[in-house]
Amino acid sequence: MSSILNLSAQQLRQAADLKEKIAALENELSQLLGESAKAVAAPLAGKALKKKGGMSEAGKAKVAAAQKARWAKINAAKSAVSPAKTTPKIVVAAKPAKKKFTMSAAAKAKISAAAKARWAKVKAAKK
Repeated sequence: MSSILNLSAQQLRQAADLKEKIAALENELSQLLGESAKAVAAPLAGKALKKKGGMSEAGKAKVAAAQKARWAKINAAKSAVSPAKTTPKIVVAAKPAKKKFTMSAAAKAKISAAAKARWAKVKAAKK
């Protein structure tokens, strides 16, 4: 379909005439059918133009302002409770960290030998 910008003056006049004829025919049809045609046509036209979902610009601005206010409140609370301004806290001695378990070389060798023996039995059973 060609763009309106590419049409000649004669083609534009012809398009306008067709639009007028269509409007006249729609009026004639609605008069023949009565109000039922208007009731059917109106919801269909509304659905095509109705925007689905989304948020208005004013709504977005309200949400952004509320979020900025929340962050300002959090940051104000953080700066009010800085360590330099607070009274010294009672320090409780922390429990010493548990010693990390290490396995001896003999224990590792024993586990390795047992695993090798189990796999040898599995392989022998397959033959």
